[in-house]
Amino acid sequence: MLAGGVGSRFWPLSTPQVPKQLLPLVTDRPMLLDTLQRLEPLIPSERTLILTSEALAVAIASASGLPTTQIVAEPRPAGTAAALTWAAAQIEARAGSDAVMLCVHADWAIADAAGFRSALDAAARAAVAHESLVTVGIVPTRPDPGFGYICPGSSVDSEVRVVERFVEKPDRARAVEMVKAGYLWNSGIFVWRVGDFLREVDAHTPEVAPALRAARAAKLDANVFFSCVESVSVDVGVLERSHRVLVVPGDFGWDDVGTWAALRRVRPADSAGNVVHGMAYTRDASGNVVYADGNAVVLYGVSDLVVVTRDGLTVVTTVDRSADLKALVESLPAWLTEPG
Repeated sequence: MLAGGVGSRFWPLSTPQVPKQLLPLVTDRPMLLDTLQRLEPLIPSERTLILTSEALAVAIASASGLPTTQIVAEPRPAGTAAALTWAAAQIEARAGSDAVMLCVHADWAIADAAGFRSALDAAARAAVAHESLVTVGIVPTRPDPGFGYICPGSSVDSEVRVVERFVEKPDRARAVEMVKAGYLWNSGIFVWRVGDFLREVDAHTPEVAPALRAARAAKLDANVFFSCVESVSVDVGVLERSHRVLVVPGDFGWDDVGTWAALRRVRPADSAGNVVHGMAYTRDASGNVVYADGNAVVLYGVSDLVVVTRDGLTVVTTVDRSADLKALVESLPAWLTEPG
């Protein structure tokens, strides 16, 4: 499980010390715990590894309840290809090359947990049967330019297709065309046997393979690996270069909860479409997102706003502009972002 990001688009609630995956954004529990519970019927907690940063390792261990031996801390961020290669090497050392590895993120919303597990099980079966790297592509619910897309190719067997190509985030017009043509969202859900994945890394990913060889020679020394690995995403560094990639479709209400606006899709709304957490009163207001942490909020005669308040700080933006909060955070004066 990948749990290393900060989620700056959820400022001011999300901070480097308490990032998005540790916040109760979708339910009343941290998203990390929702994810662990969702997986439990398929993968017992003792077979779960959480990848995170060294700075977050203690907080992640405390929130998850998992022992520190199951928390894999990266000395520095190095991209998803490095993270998943390092995780695969750890799993191989613990369980052998035939062990099946499943990759998910800690900060997603899933409406149909049983359907989610069913898709993961189908992907695992395909990975073993075809000795391939398998991704679960999400059946789109809208032409969203915020996602990468997967073009499914020829059928391998029921519900399993060859990946013809990956497409980076398109413009809106191209997204509309791809949804009509049957493309899938690139979710970041991956399943493979660790031996198969590591062989593909060795064959196709020069940014990572030499670092893994050096780390293996040093008995899987994390500092050796992360000191010389080059940053690249797993999509670009491995999947786009490999000829052994398959896709299984998934339709289980997946949402990456990327911005405050996403809460309108994943949390219950009132009759006017307002989504509220905490103490808030709305009148003649519609389509708003309110997250009131310790303060009361009143909205009157407004629509499509995001209002977040905590610790004496209030942020107001529009639903559309909430996607730009990362740029806002980067421009803020120190007195707004530094403790004290």
